[in-house]
Amino acid sequence: MTNERNKKILLELVKQPENSHCADCGAPEPDWASYKIGVFVCLNCSGIHRNLSSRVKSIRLDNWEDDLVEFMKSTGNANARAVYEKAVPPYYYRPMKNDCNVLRDQWIRAKYQRMEFNGETKYPPLAYTTGFYEGILWKKGKDNMQFQKRKFVLSEREFTLLYYNKEDESKGPKAVISIKDLNATFQPQKICHPHGLQITYQDENKTRNLYVYHESSEEIVTWYNSIRAARYAYLKTAYPTGTDDDLVPMITRNYLKEGYMEKTGPLKESFKKRWFILDSQNRKLLYFKDQLVQTTLPLTLIPTYCTDAEELGVIFIGTESNGYSVKECVPKHTRGNKWKCGIMVQTPERQFVFMCEQEREQKQWLNVLRKVLSRPMSPQDYSEFDNCWCDFDLLLTCDLTQTVVEPQKSFGKWPSVLSYKGGGCLTAGGPDVRKPLRLEEEEAGEEGRRL
Repeated sequence: MTNERNKKILLELVKQPENSHCADCGAPEPDWASYKIGVFVCLNCSGIHRNLSSRVKSIRLDNWEDDLVEFMKSTGNANARAVYEKAVPPYYYRPMKNDCNVLRDQWIRAKYQRMEFNGETKYPPLAYTTGFYEGILWKKGKDNMQFQKRKFVLSEREFTLLYYNKEDESKGPKAVISIKDLNATFQPQKICHPHGLQITYQDENKTRNLYVYHESSEEIVTWYNSIRAARYAYLKTAYPTGTDDDLVPMITRNYLKEGYMEKTGPLKESFKKRWFILDSQNRKLLYFKDQLVQTTLPLTLIPTYCTDAEELGVIFIGTESNGYSVKECVPKHTRGNKWKCGIMVQTPERQFVFMCEQEREQKQWLNVLRKVLSRPMSPQDYSEFDNCWCDFDLLLTCDLTQTVVEPQKSFGKWPSVLSYKGGGCLTAGGPDVRKPLRLEEEEAGEEGRRL
């Protein structure tokens, strides 16, 4: 009888608004509770609590003594947050229910085990609060496709992330990455490592990817939150009147969807399989030659499959009021395509046709693209639009065997500068006939870009 009464009390407690979601990841209807801390948690987070000094019980399946129930009544999620989350920095990432395990694990350990957010002064200071961080990460090579140790240096003062190819730093960094356009997102499945982190940045108007990991879960999450701290500092400088509600969602972002689709170029070339990433925050649909760049983690036989380091192109997704739309389609031109579930993305200048392998994938892409279309454009979106190269900016009207190329006007003006892998350029006034071009079909269709 006592146990049934206590179970009923707990079930009533977990219905209260402050207890109705997991204290650590926000998952609804938590079925477990930590009776040492006094919080209600979901099944996934309860497994992490078991590895700590915290003790957990099932609300429905375990026996509950009176004193434990009284402790849960007197504490609960809200009171626990007031203690363990008293001073969480605005940039520190608070994981959600669908986030990877390493983020949830380190969030729970930082709160309850290391007591990082209780408001007490820490000495030495927490690494992600110092504005400077350096260390060694395993990085996937661009040419040899192997993961190798590289030194990374993050500077909040300079708003840069540097990495070095050699231990001898006197030769200078291999890359100096601006925090301005940097994004970091955990990709354990893509990198085939539980601590895999994908760093994306802009380099000469090209989107580039770095794939890194560290064997220590605490270390890789420290890197992640250090990057977020630097991004937050940059945004505070770039948007001095912005509130945390405005800026925090802009610090880093997960991509809304990734996957393969077939694509054809503006010259109706054969359909080619491409790897697509939808960056909903920046309203960009990026595509890469492939996702399956196979590498091997050091000391293992585990293959990893990472997106190409550089995108082939990017398509800006505006709003319907600006002339953009998305719908199902059956393309007239199907040369080279193997998949039959079509999607048409209409822009002010061109129709893009993509093919999905399965109807389910088609529906998912339609849903996420329409989600972006339905969101009003912000001033930052218009800035992204002005700086975004889309391969509809260049609708070539040439014979690919000739050397003279004539681009069409885009949005009433010539693109400022266009360049190709094949060399040469097109100037603001039109083709630069002093530098004749000979373009391959793939380059003409997908490699032109505005600098």
